[in-house]
Amino acid sequence: MLLLAAIGIVFAFSAAAEAGAVQKITGDFWVLPAMISAVLLLAHVVVRFVAPYADPVILPCVALLNGLGVVFIRRLDLGEVKLRQRPDFPVFSGQSIRQVVWTLVAVGLFTGLLILVRDHKSISRYAYTLGLVGLVLVALPAVLPASLSEVNGAKLWIKLGPLSFQPGEFAKVALLAFFAYYLVRKREVLSMASRRIMGIDFPRGRDLGPVLTVWLFSMLVLVFEQDLGTALMYFGMFVVMLYVATERVSWILIGLGTFAGGAVLAHTFISRLQLRVSIWLDPMSDARGKGYQLVQSLLGFGTGGLFGTGPGGGQPGIIPEAHNDFITAGFGEEIGLFGVTAMLCLYLTIVIRGLRTAVGVRDSFGKLLAGGLSFTLGLQVFVIVGGVTKLIPLTGQTTPFLSAGGSSLMANWILIALLIRISDAARRPETGQPSKQPAMLHDAHTEIIRPGSKP
Repeated sequence: MLLLAAIGIVFAFSAAAEAGAVQKITGDFWVLPAMISAVLLLAHVVVRFVAPYADPVILPCVALLNGLGVVFIRRLDLGEVKLRQRPDFPVFSGQSIRQVVWTLVAVGLFTGLLILVRDHKSISRYAYTLGLVGLVLVALPAVLPASLSEVNGAKLWIKLGPLSFQPGEFAKVALLAFFAYYLVRKREVLSMASRRIMGIDFPRGRDLGPVLTVWLFSMLVLVFEQDLGTALMYFGMFVVMLYVATERVSWILIGLGTFAGGAVLAHTFISRLQLRVSIWLDPMSDARGKGYQLVQSLLGFGTGGLFGTGPGGGQPGIIPEAHNDFITAGFGEEIGLFGVTAMLCLYLTIVIRGLRTAVGVRDSFGKLLAGGLSFTLGLQVFVIVGGVTKLIPLTGQTTPFLSAGGSSLMANWILIALLIRISDAARRPETGQPSKQPAMLHDAHTEIIRPGSKP
C-alpha cells in the first residue's frame, strides 16, 4: 500500500508538472511514471519473495524519490524548448528517458543482489577483496589523464567515449563492507583507553594507525581529485563506524580535529578549494561570474518561498546543472520549503529505518554495515543539500535517487539492497536454539562490558 501511494504521488506530480510547463495535460503524461511504476512493482515482488521480513518502509520511500526525480527531469527537458513546441516534445527524448533506463539497470542490480546474496554475513568473506576494489576505484580518476577523468575541474569521472561514470560512487559501498569487517575484528583493541581528559577516554597512541591511514587516504583524494565532498564522505563514514564499534566519543573528536586540520592545510595550497570557500563566503561578490551557480540556487529557493511556484510553474532551468548537483534547488523553487522538507523527511525516514535495522540485527558485522550504509546516505544528502543552500562549501556530490546520471543511481540502489537484506535478517524470527559459540567472529552478538559492571 505504501508503494502504491508513492506511485500515485508520482503520477499526480507528473500531471501537475505538465499542466504547469505545457499549459495543458497531454496524453503522454502517464508514460514515464508508468514505466517507473512497473519497474518498482517488480522490485517489490522480488523483495516479498527473497526478503519477506524486510523493512516495508524503505523501498516505498526510495521509489517515491526515484520517481519524482525522473518526472522532474522530464519537466526540465520541457523547459529547454519553447512553449509552443512543448506539447509535441517526444516523451522518449531528453535526459528523462535516459534516467528511466538507468533506473531499470539500477533496480536490476538491486534485485540481482537480493537474489544472489541470501545472507549478508557472506559478504564478509570478500572484505579484503572489496577493500582493494574500493581503493582502485577511488584512485583511478586521479591517475588517469584529465581528458579522461576531469569534469568542471574535479577528477571524479572515467569517460569512455559517450559513456562516463563516477567510480567513487561504487567505491563507497565496497569500502563500507571492508570497514565493517575490519572494525569487528579490531574493536576490542580500538576500545582500549590510555588516559581520560575532561571525562572522555582517549585511545592509546599506537591505535591511531587506522584513523591516520584513512585520513591520509582522504587527504590524497582531496589533493589529487580536488573534491572536498568525496574526501569528507570517506573519512566521515569510517570515523562514525569506528564510534559505533567502540562507543568512544574521543574518536569523533579526533576525526573532526584531524579532518579540519587537513582541510585547512589543503586550502592553503589548492586553488580550487580556495575558490569554493570564497564563493561560499560571499557569492554575491561575483554574482554573474564564479558565484553565478550558487546565487541562482539561492534565488530559486527564495522564489519558491514556503509553498513554491507549483510544479512546472518556475524557471529551474536557469540554475546551471539543475539536472544534477542543483536538482534540489529546482525542486525548492517549485514545491517550496514545505515540499523540500517533506523530501528531506523521506531521506530521514530511510536513514532512521536503516539505523533501526542496525540495532535489531543480531551479528556485529551486520550492525556496523547497516549503520555505515545508513549514515553514508544521510551524509551524502547533507553534503549536497548543505552546498546548494550555502550551509557548507559546494561539493561535486549528487542527490541520491533524484539527480540525473547512472553511477549514483546504481550505487545507491545497491546500498538499499544491502539494507533490505540486513533488515530481513534483523526482523526474521529466530528458529531453533542458537549455538553456544559462534563459528565466526562476525556471527557474534554485540555485547558491551563496562569497567566495574556486575556480571
